[in-house]
Amino acid sequence: MDFNLKKLTSDAGVFFTRAVQFTEEKLGSAEKTELDAHLENLIARADCTKNWTEKIFRQTEVLLQPNPSARIEEFFYEKLDKKIPSRTTNGELLGQYMLDAAKDFGPGTPYGSTLITVGEYQSRLGGAEREFLQTSAINFLTPLRNFLEGDWRTISVKLVKRMPRVCKAVIKAEPDFQETRPRNYVLSASASALWSEEVDKAEQELRVAQTEFDRQAEVTRLLLEGISSTHVNHLRCLHEFVEAQATYYAQCHQYMQELQKELSRYPNSFASNPSTSATCPSPVSSATLPGVSPPGLASTSTPGIAREPSGPLKIQDVQPPSTGHRKAKVLYDYDAHDTSELSLLADELITVYTVPGMDPDWLVGERGNQKGKVPVTYLELLS
Repeated sequence: MDFNLKKLTSDAGVFFTRAVQFTEEKLGSAEKTELDAHLENLIARADCTKNWTEKIFRQTEVLLQPNPSARIEEFFYEKLDKKIPSRTTNGELLGQYMLDAAKDFGPGTPYGSTLITVGEYQSRLGGAEREFLQTSAINFLTPLRNFLEGDWRTISVKLVKRMPRVCKAVIKAEPDFQETRPRNYVLSASASALWSEEVDKAEQELRVAQTEFDRQAEVTRLLLEGISSTHVNHLRCLHEFVEAQATYYAQCHQYMQELQKELSRYPNSFASNPSTSATCPSPVSSATLPGVSPPGLASTSTPGIAREPSGPLKIQDVQPPSTGHRKAKVLYDYDAHDTSELSLLADELITVYTVPGMDPDWLVGERGNQKGKVPVTYLELLS
């Protein structure tokens, strides 16, 4: 390697001297370099931007990756300039566990089939989370990191390398010398000439130092004025981060709504009163056992379609029997499909009974003056 050791040593010494003065100015042990008010405001604004950007960056990292060990691992991969390995999200891992459990419990059982459904949706939620993390890392974290490790590092180096103010004591040596000499001492012509030469040399160095300082201050000012464009860039990145969050939560909401619809097709798989089925009359007991078809899909002869009463039974003409009335609690909301059916609200109590010739998957329900057919699978028969 071809380099000038003497020049390298000299530059290192100058940088160290300037760093020492910069530190002393910050600690207040040295007289602060006088700058114009505009440059001072730019420096203060840049410091504020750096501090808050760093805090937002760190907390966003915690939000996206709560595991500190995983964050440290990703940090080392970035410093080693290696690709970060793909990591399974918690939702995907939970979904896989549910699918594996369903295989052991039996996919045909109510619990196993429900585990499969929930596991698939948990995997979808985990995939949405993975996409959100990747999008946020690219569109939000990376620009903030580039500012802290790139632009701000350049600015901070310029702040440290500013040409320090040349102390006025350099040209005050002559008065100090005059105070220490005897009053009757007269400088010889050669001594006066030597002293005048030293003063001229010091003044020349001062002018050179001032010129270099002004140049460095101008470069620093231009860099600091770029903070405004940094704010604009970070504002755009913030909008993209919020958009990614909105998309992620919208996907989660959609998946959960679809999951609820899927689970509503198996209401009796989690009936709260296991003894209810034992007390039901024979036409109803089969519908209250676990594993029956979903509400509205209960007919065994035609899977997927609720079977209407076989005869031309007019519900308004049905007379309630003298015996056989029962109270029933509505498990789920139900909207009547025609005038012969009765709409239901979850948790309300109605009176139900059956009549000859009626489909066993349906009962006649009464609520006050209202009467109509109701599906058995939406009810919990009470004693």
